[in-house]
Amino acid sequence: MSLLNLLLILSTLLCSLVAGFLFAYAIVVMPGIKSFDDKQFIKTFQVTDRIIQDNHPLFLLVWIGSVISLIITAIYGFGKLHGLDLIILILATFGYVVGVQLSTIVIHLPLNNKIQKLDVEAMNAEQLSVERMEFETRWNKSNEIRTVIACLVSFLLIIIVARL
Repeated sequence: MSLLNLLLILSTLLCSLVAGFLFAYAIVVMPGIKSFDDKQFIKTFQVTDRIIQDNHPLFLLVWIGSVISLIITAIYGFGKLHGLDLIILILATFGYVVGVQLSTIVIHLPLNNKIQKLDVEAMNAEQLSVERMEFETRWNKSNEIRTVIACLVSFLLIIIVARL
């Protein structure tokens, strides 16, 4: 097995784990806490997000490892792949970096950080409602988009691995 194959398999695994994580949030976590009142919703999101924000080592390994692995794979693959395989790899890498990683940095991290700073015990019902409304719709819509992109990237990487 070549180094390119190993890099592609590693990138596919890590990107697929990220896609699965985002998918779980999109179809289980956020719909699951949707029925909570505003205070419960915000507190629950704070608790789950705190695990990530506290730099859980396995989460960091998968999340950061996925983008590093994919970029290394794309650079290495640039000299080894040709035609459709190279185009697919470039599209997958661009889609992942922009659609998953950049959207996380630009949209999700600021929203998550804002939610983390809220003291729900000191807020009245109106304030809780406003904060939730500003957060939930934007977070969910963006997460749906990055979930679709992450799944497409995994699919594209599987296609390349199958073709080699």
